[in-house]
Amino acid sequence: MVDRDKANRDALTACAVLGAFFVALALGVYLWRLDWSHAIPRDGSSLVVGRDFLNFWMYGRAFGSPDPGQWYDPLQYARALIPIVGADYPGQNWSYPPSMMLLMAPFGRLGYLPALATWMLLSLAIFLPVAWRYLDDRRAMLAVMCAPAAIFALMSGQLSFVATAALLGAFMLLDRRPLVAGVLIGCLTIKPHLGILLPLMLAASGRWQVFAAATVTALGIVGVSVAMSGVQLWIDYIGIGLPVQNIVLNDSAGVATPFYPTLFMNLRGAGLSYAPAMTLQVALSLGAAALVWWAFRYRRDADDRLLIALFLACSLAALPYVLVYDTLPLCVAAMALLAGGLLDSRGRLLARLVFWLPLLQIGLGSVFIPGPALIAPAFAVCIFLHLKKSPAAHTQAASAARTATA
Repeated sequence: MVDRDKANRDALTACAVLGAFFVALALGVYLWRLDWSHAIPRDGSSLVVGRDFLNFWMYGRAFGSPDPGQWYDPLQYARALIPIVGADYPGQNWSYPPSMMLLMAPFGRLGYLPALATWMLLSLAIFLPVAWRYLDDRRAMLAVMCAPAAIFALMSGQLSFVATAALLGAFMLLDRRPLVAGVLIGCLTIKPHLGILLPLMLAASGRWQVFAAATVTALGIVGVSVAMSGVQLWIDYIGIGLPVQNIVLNDSAGVATPFYPTLFMNLRGAGLSYAPAMTLQVALSLGAAALVWWAFRYRRDADDRLLIALFLACSLAALPYVLVYDTLPLCVAAMALLAGGLLDSRGRLLARLVFWLPLLQIGLGSVFIPGPALIAPAFAVCIFLHLKKSPAAHTQAASAARTATA
């Protein structure tokens, strides 16, 4: 046990140290390649600083406008962006439900750069205390903040920090404050794909109070959105916005492939056609759902950190549409397992691969080599075997941890 604890600590330290070098290198290259000749500075890929936040900011600007649903049409959206970023800007699309407007409305009233700075500061202010409470380990916290997933989320102005905080907070409050946990889960419908297996998890574990609170919250968010912006906006999202996302998945040129660590996109990048790639993705999704059901139905009393990591790994494996910064929740969970000394040699290797997953996906995906998409499902299977082999030990560890927390 002592040797395993030391091996876990060494693996965690390696992630933190090498991650710090990655941050220094990535930050240096990013700043060096910034182009200040535009109204909004652009990075080395010709995208504005904050990248994805441009879309979030436009949701805020669209709030209260006469016909915001038209921007789900990529051509209409491109025209709306011309006064802001010029006619030469790479194509963009709205991929979020209309409820995103409620969250981003205050930011749409600010200029782009002040809005981006405010958004990122608030995101980190929400994420850091939740992550620290969950990890309770300085090296693990340093590793998470230096992880490629965190850096890409920061560069992209993404929702990852807020979404990760909501996920971790919900899991930590499932049994202590079920109503609050349900509200957090309901709010995740703003970025619905990260929580696609949450209803299954709640049903499997019999947490019906949380399920009800999440349902009421999600319906309430939709109701407020409809009351403020009209039902046509949701019709446009379903009829125009969702099909556009499928066009991204069906991109035969492979432009988006390097950024999607999913089985479907890995197979598409390797040359497999849409139908067989999606068939294999669906099979993996069903397997991931089955693992979540089994773990939360029959090992509900196991160590929470193992259950959360398995859930997040399965969530990542279950979807065809996930980007590299969406791996941040799983990265946090993997570092927590290392900090707790819970992994064997195979688990430690997979945890380190989870840490580097975004870089592996971008590097291999750029030359259309599949493989990174197997890291999350392999990690889930590893944890499943761990739980199946010695459930009693995990139950005792979980009970001891809950007693210590109380």
